[in-house]
Amino acid sequence: METATMDKKPNILVIQADQLATHAIGSYGSRLADTPYIDAMAVAGVQFDAAYTNFPLCAPSRFSMMSGQLCSRIGAFDNGAEFPSSIPTFAHYLRNLDYQTCLVGKMHFIGADQLHGFEQRLTTDIYPSDFGSTGDWTEVTPPSGYKFETFSDAGVCKRNPQMEYDDEVCHRARRKLYELARGNDSRPYLMVASFTHPHDPFQCRLEHWNRYRHDDIPLPIHNTPQSEMDPYSRRLIAQYSLTDTGPSDEQIRICRHAYYGSVSYVDDIVGELMATLKDCGLFENTVVVLTTDHGEMLGEHGLWYKKSFFEESCRIPLIVSHPDLTPARITDNVSLVDLLPTLLSIAGDEAGDSLVETIDGNSLWPMISAPGNARGLPVYSENLAESAITPLLMVKHGSLKYVHSAVDPHQLFDLSNDANEQVNLIDHHDYATDAARLSDMVQQQWDVENLDWQILLSQHRRRFLRGVLAKGQWADWDYVPTDQQEAHCLRRDKMYTRWLYDDILDLHVPENDL
Repeated sequence: METATMDKKPNILVIQADQLATHAIGSYGSRLADTPYIDAMAVAGVQFDAAYTNFPLCAPSRFSMMSGQLCSRIGAFDNGAEFPSSIPTFAHYLRNLDYQTCLVGKMHFIGADQLHGFEQRLTTDIYPSDFGSTGDWTEVTPPSGYKFETFSDAGVCKRNPQMEYDDEVCHRARRKLYELARGNDSRPYLMVASFTHPHDPFQCRLEHWNRYRHDDIPLPIHNTPQSEMDPYSRRLIAQYSLTDTGPSDEQIRICRHAYYGSVSYVDDIVGELMATLKDCGLFENTVVVLTTDHGEMLGEHGLWYKKSFFEESCRIPLIVSHPDLTPARITDNVSLVDLLPTLLSIAGDEAGDSLVETIDGNSLWPMISAPGNARGLPVYSENLAESAITPLLMVKHGSLKYVHSAVDPHQLFDLSNDANEQVNLIDHHDYATDAARLSDMVQQQWDVENLDWQILLSQHRRRFLRGVLAKGQWADWDYVPTDQQEAHCLRRDKMYTRWLYDDILDLHVPENDL
């Protein structure tokens, strides 16, 4: 598949989940996971086995992904940091390349601009767009942080707000695909369909719970005692109010069971979207990208949720599918900042000539279109949010992962012989040269002292603004979409017969009924 020579640019559908861990997906090695649609996509497409988030937290990860730049360069320091309107995103760039651009679902934009290059946004966001989640390095336990309800209120339910949201996102995404199939806009489309599952709460419907036997749900492989945790992990435990009271083994198993059920719910959504592409005749010319913002610890290393550089939190699924692609598994280190230049390549700008500034990502298209083209580049990731208390920085090169902090002991893991990251090799004499080399890479990538100052200033400003804007008359930035249902109803500007008969997809009489 060579997009530069194609007569017609391919459509692009990006499916993004939230907090989707590789260790809960069949194609990534889970024997327990019931994920047939994702697995089928991986078998027929290109799966990246060493893809990483550039920030293991929702909003910063998405801002970095959309801009192709590390969060430290664009001020995306935490879940309450503004995504500036002046920063080009892949939606801007593809729109510049004559794509119609549409966002359906969550993107966690903070600030007044809730479009960032998308022509259409079909739903509101599930989270607020203000500075309410501003990080604070001085807080041990944020008042809006996680509580023990995560574990006490896990299990099966018929409905919850996240289910309502994702059901609506799926419905509107499918409806939009049918509209695109029968529409008159000749431009190819970029659609981002973004879902909040399998993000906690650890709850799922009975139909998804029943896809797993409860006794088959394993406890964490390494439930590290707090006394053996690194200092940052202990700060995370304090932030999550788990220092004194942790979940029981049965509560852990229930949470993990419901999480797997939620992953199967996401898999069902993937199946629905792929079936819709086929049903409306768009499948053959649509590149589908499946990814997430970060993973989920699920009790491994004694930790939950995200914001860690352990593999369960920072390694992510990334699968690219198109009928003309040669199926492949790619083991090179890649990251979400690579998505923007990759989408440019798919859209025909393989050299990145339309870029208006330097970005941190590199196109994955040479590896996707011709498997075997290894690149050997490092990936970088950052954690600048609450509990870090100073920039927490990661570089992975080959099988080595190095974590830098100005206040905590550095860490070095060799995943080639320590996949569960149990042995910190930072002081091991056999790895002294590697540790020094990776430390130099950190120093070359970041001005750590200046970055520390920028984050503290940003936190101070936003905490002040958050308090001020809450006084007097409140005006939020949350996006309220127009009601797309209007487009499917008869209104005064349309004649009845034109409205009823002009907007039909694939009308025919089946031959076997004649």
